[in-house]
Amino acid sequence: MIPRYQRILFIVLLSTSVFMAIFLVYMHRKNFADVKNADHTPLEAPVYSASEQVTLDLADDSDFTLTPTTRSIALPQTAAVRARALVEHLLAEYSLPRSTHPLDGGIAVDDVFLVPLPLGSAPQRASLTKEAQADPLTQANGELAVVNLRSSWVDGHPAGITSETLTIQSIVGTLRANLPEITKVKFLVDGKPRDTLAGSVEFDRIFDADAAITAPVQTATHD
Repeated sequence: MIPRYQRILFIVLLSTSVFMAIFLVYMHRKNFADVKNADHTPLEAPVYSASEQVTLDLADDSDFTLTPTTRSIALPQTAAVRARALVEHLLAEYSLPRSTHPLDGGIAVDDVFLVPLPLGSAPQRASLTKEAQADPLTQANGELAVVNLRSSWVDGHPAGITSETLTIQSIVGTLRANLPEITKVKFLVDGKPRDTLAGSVEFDRIFDADAAITAPVQTATHD
């Protein structure tokens, strides 16, 4: 004869099994209905235009010049993303064997932000001290481009006044040539200011986008 406690245990286990079976059938039907009624519209992808002619201010270490050179590139339409893509294409050029300004390859740019200028409203600017009013960001018009570079790339940049200056002016000139609303450029490294690019040229300052000296435009015969 089966003991009473075993009969009770069997009934409990049987009841639990039945309950779990009913629950699993319910969840299966519910998930099927959720999938059927779900919105399957694909996420919006970044919108790129057709290939277009852009200008890259390419540096040449041999004669310390920047040469605006056209390239056919498909770029995003959003201004900030477009600015980032331009800098990425520019720095990628310098990792190619034919480069006249050799730099390491790899991902160099974390992001580019565009900030309208001048900073602050008119009443806020009027209340600033004379020293603060002299700040170029409170006086300039256009946009400030904040270029956030990766330290892994910056740490591999060749040291020297010529190389560092050409890299900075090349980036600034390329942004200005393709996005004329950019009038000032600020560099960050991993989201923080950095004293110098590679030990020789001041990097923690605001760069004037009109300051780069370039040679006449050259049209490239390759992409």
